[in-house]
Amino acid sequence: MSIIRRLFSLFVLFLSLNALGESPQKQIKYVPAKPTSPASGQEMYTAYCAACHGREGRGNGPAAEALKVAPTDLTILARRNGNRYPYDHVMSAITGDAHLPVHGSKEMPVWGGLFWGMSQGHPSEVQQRLSNLSKHIESMQRNN
Repeated sequence: MSIIRRLFSLFVLFLSLNALGESPQKQIKYVPAKPTSPASGQEMYTAYCAACHGREGRGNGPAAEALKVAPTDLTILARRNGNRYPYDHVMSAITGDAHLPVHGSKEMPVWGGLFWGMSQGHPSEVQQRLSNLSKHIESMQRNN
């Protein structure tokens, strides 16, 4: 699989039944990521993050069970950081600069590279995608 094709992979959970008819096992299937509007953080989150992090960001998406490392609960990032949203850390995690154990691994694509490809190398559009996605995650913060 080419590096470009791998960059444009997205997790989608599906069930597969083994040949013996035993209970289904959850597996990850890679499918092409569809470009979304760079203006909508919510649309990007739903398309690229919710499969693992869940619709509400609590780390309980449909693909979470099939992952080796549980997805982060994105709704408590500020609480874990003295009630301040860690914007720079989130941006680094999305772009792959943070070198987190999950982001950039075989299980978690580095979205910075994906966004660069979707934006055809236009730095302002890449920045818009990153900023709007991070702002959407910030809007998901809860205090309890």
